[in-house]
Amino acid sequence: MTPPVVLAARRWIGTPYLHQGAARGIGCDCLGLLRGLWRELHGAEPEQVPAYTPDWSEPQGQERLWQAALRHMPPATGPLAAGDVLLFRMRAGGVAKHLGLVSVTGAAPAFIHAYSGHGVVESPLSAPWARRIAARFLFAQRII
Repeated sequence: MTPPVVLAARRWIGTPYLHQGAARGIGCDCLGLLRGLWRELHGAEPEQVPAYTPDWSEPQGQERLWQAALRHMPPATGPLAAGDVLLFRMRAGGVAKHLGLVSVTGAAPAFIHAYSGHGVVESPLSAPWARRIAARFLFAQRII
């Protein structure tokens, strides 16, 4: 069965890339995609996101995105699962600053992400992407 967060994320496919955006069909970046999914599935975002530049945290070397993820989502353990949030380190020695959501597991894994120049897409979780994974989180379940 496909997790609700993956079904919701697929509705975002085709949304244009927009730095700091978080609106389905209008524009979002990778963080905005996760923020939008959170709002759709949980309501209000758990914290306000400060303005950030495309190179955010790199000059300071701070893992701000990782720290924020840990405040709201538990680390994933065990095998890769649909609905896991992936945090990528785009270059060796750089901060982890790209997010995606696992959509398919097994022999041909895939993930959904907002990618500069492409918008929201579902991409194969190929070896070049997989080796960039810095952390994995469980998309938080609604607490009633």
